[in-house]
Amino acid sequence: MITVLKFGGTSVGSAEAIARSAKIIANGEGGRVAVVSAMSGVTNHLIQFLETDGASADDALSILIKKHTDAAAALLDGKLLKEFTKEFNERVDRLRELLNSGNAGDAYFRDNISSQGERFSSLLLSYVLMSMGRESIALTSEEAGIYATGPPGLGTADLQRTSAGLMMNVRPLIMRNVIPVITGFYGRDGDGRPITFGRGGSDYSAAVVANGLDADCLEIWTDVDGFMSADPRIVPGAIMIDEMNFGEAAELAYLGAKVLHPRTIEPVRTKHIPLKVRNSFKPEHQGTLIHHLRSPKNEMLRSVAMKADLSIITVSSAEIAYRPKMVAGIIDKIADAGVIVYAISTSLSTVALLIHNLDVKETLRHLNLLDPADIERIDVKSNMALICAVGDDLLRKCGVSAEIFGAVRDAGANVELISEGASDVSLNFVVPTDKAISVVRSLHTKFVGE
Repeated sequence: MITVLKFGGTSVGSAEAIARSAKIIANGEGGRVAVVSAMSGVTNHLIQFLETDGASADDALSILIKKHTDAAAALLDGKLLKEFTKEFNERVDRLRELLNSGNAGDAYFRDNISSQGERFSSLLLSYVLMSMGRESIALTSEEAGIYATGPPGLGTADLQRTSAGLMMNVRPLIMRNVIPVITGFYGRDGDGRPITFGRGGSDYSAAVVANGLDADCLEIWTDVDGFMSADPRIVPGAIMIDEMNFGEAAELAYLGAKVLHPRTIEPVRTKHIPLKVRNSFKPEHQGTLIHHLRSPKNEMLRSVAMKADLSIITVSSAEIAYRPKMVAGIIDKIADAGVIVYAISTSLSTVALLIHNLDVKETLRHLNLLDPADIERIDVKSNMALICAVGDDLLRKCGVSAEIFGAVRDAGANVELISEGASDVSLNFVVPTDKAISVVRSLHTKFVGE
């Protein structure tokens, strides 16, 4: 049995947190593989260096060095502390050379720098495991064989090549009862350059490792108990969801729930690898189990999430529905802008797209490159929020939409845009931001409870 365990920045953010996470790893049964984020705050500090003119390498390294050496002094002693310090200092020297040699404007250099924190947290966690009597080794993504394709900052794992690399470099260690501790957040491209998977991408890294090793389970250890029926900051009576299927978890992660990185689901779903979300600060809690099976419960609604700070951009053109190349051109311009579209709706003469407020300016710049003769006008409606109502096989249940929108009416909100039918497990719609919390509470009260 092989279990892949991922620990986020807060789960390795201090000496106490690292000790707790190491204990979780060491006390488990079967083969264990850990995937780790950087210590909390380290990646942001490195990115700040990249964005600050005239910043020195020593300034960039100061927080990184202090956080790791303080934790090491509290957790290690004797020979292990000496060995860790030697290897740590060697890595610091290499990073200092890198910081002094690159161009902050180069996207590959930026990915290289922003992925450095994981190289130090994995080293420290590995030594702490050794202090507990477990044999362990720290591996970078390059050493483990995690390959990525795509542009810097938006990489995607090459699952086939990664599987071959992991089977060759990592699986033999597991078979010898060694615990590999692997850097999350990035892979290497064909030229050996680090390509990051986007902020929060260590969850995805862990899923990629689980996929490549044909693991029996993936555990995401974080600082929350699991998926909830709603954000407890909005709905104090929100309850834990014990289990859910991959489709439900994917929709919630993509459209608002800050429990998993949205891309985590697909690598494990393709191989039916169960995923558990657990709280490293409350290891006695079982968390949420996510799998490919349908829920034994027959709840109409499992959870309600919301994503605020959105805008609807509406492009109007005469009989646009009969001009497929025109629609394709609009989508191409959005793609050129590198903008994520959260929902899309069309009518005879309009295409409406839901994007983040921060992307409006860039989106308009690209849309204005369209032939003016083809466009009647472009409108922007800001201060919108996307509501995601999730339930197993939700849209196959007769009358569910009417009941959901009845609750929206009770909250005094108008629906500005609807996305229905794209997924069997969710109904997504847009309401004004100032009504969004009332809508979430109304839906939760009606379908889940106070």
